[in-house]
Amino acid sequence: MKKVLMHTCCAPCSVYCIDSLRSEGIEPTVFWYNPNIHPFTEYKARRNCLKDYTKKIGVEAIFREDYGLDEFCKNVVNDLENRCAKYCYKKRLTETVRFAAKNGYDAFTTTLLVSPYQKHEELIKVCEELAELSGVEFLYRDFRTGFREGQNKARELGMYMQKYCGCIFSEEDRYKKEIEKC
Repeated sequence: MKKVLMHTCCAPCSVYCIDSLRSEGIEPTVFWYNPNIHPFTEYKARRNCLKDYTKKIGVEAIFREDYGLDEFCKNVVNDLENRCAKYCYKKRLTETVRFAAKNGYDAFTTTLLVSPYQKHEELIKVCEELAELSGVEFLYRDFRTGFREGQNKARELGMYMQKYCGCIFSEEDRYKKEIEKC
């Protein structure tokens, strides 16, 4: 069996990904590294929900704490439109792959692949580049087919359900139409 490290953005997004991998006989290790999530209350809510969920279902989880509002803003402020692919995906997944390589994982994947709201093709490209550079296999699965199923199960389990991707700019995006009406 492959030893797989799964970058995980939040518990609700992990539900379908974990279930899907387990159905294939793969037991992923969850890896929390999300310095893009802001404000800190949101970061804590997502992290704590994931901690509770992984304990409940018996999944090994590693939490790399690094709340990084200042660094995040400094690195995306000049190109907000491309912040996901040019900084956010690379930052989080580089750390995931670095940890995977250092700790003997055969492959990595990410729960970001479940969201129909992410830039899927750009995400794949980042993962493939990191796999080539590191020698750690990128385990690609198009988890989007199970997005609604995972979200429904998360609601049934009473999980904290966030309303935006994570960064402060994505929170602003969710209010864009309302802001424009002002």
